[in-house]
Amino acid sequence: MEILRDIGALRGALAAAGPVGFVPTMGNLHEGHLSLVRLARREARTVVVSIFVNRLQFLPSEDFDRYPRTFERDRLLLEAAGVEFVFAPDELTLYPEPQTYRVQPPPMAGELEGRFRPGFFEGVSTVVLKLFNCVQPACAVFGKKDYQQLVIVRGMVRQLDLPIAVVAGDTTREADGLAMSSRNRYLSADERREAPRLYRVLKNVKQGLAPEHGVRELARAGWQPDYIEVRRKGDLSLSQPGDTELIVLGAARLGATRLIDNVEF
Repeated sequence: MEILRDIGALRGALAAAGPVGFVPTMGNLHEGHLSLVRLARREARTVVVSIFVNRLQFLPSEDFDRYPRTFERDRLLLEAAGVEFVFAPDELTLYPEPQTYRVQPPPMAGELEGRFRPGFFEGVSTVVLKLFNCVQPACAVFGKKDYQQLVIVRGMVRQLDLPIAVVAGDTTREADGLAMSSRNRYLSADERREAPRLYRVLKNVKQGLAPEHGVRELARAGWQPDYIEVRRKGDLSLSQPGDTELIVLGAARLGATRLIDNVEF
């Protein structure tokens, strides 16, 4: 496995690599990330994983500085998974000057997650486009846990005519149903035992519980809910009577940790 930190060196190394499957990450890897790596392996001859904590997608009040950075552990996991290349640029490499050119995502980016994290999807879209231009993959794999991100990236690829197939990987869960996330390590022992409630509530909404009742259940259990909403699965537009392809999405803060999840209908 080769670790590359320079864009020119990356492009040179990939020039004869054949079709590339790409998995962008911010590091602090877990089984969910590795499942995406395995999916990329099925789709392409060469797998590239990026590790880059993107400042543009963090609000000033969020955890950019304390976001877990575990590069040596991540490297060992990726090497064991058979990844050929890790692209791990520093900030000066990816942003050698202030990033005044930004990707403007659609209005839907201001809903759901975007309502509580303004500017988040602009930062995500901008760094993903830059990474796509660096790696030039045939396919890119994103997890369904960050479902709104998946929809926005798919739309960007489609509307900008990028020659990349966006592949969706199913959410990987702990035995008790909690969606795997790098931020789960922020949970205390008591919070970790409580955390699967979000998934249970979303499943209950799928079975017919009104979303507002789900919000109240979380609040009664000590959470600070941001939203629980049912949307159309394809584009996250508002659902209408008779729709069959739906998804329920939720986000809530448990102690100091904000968790998100979703359940497809």
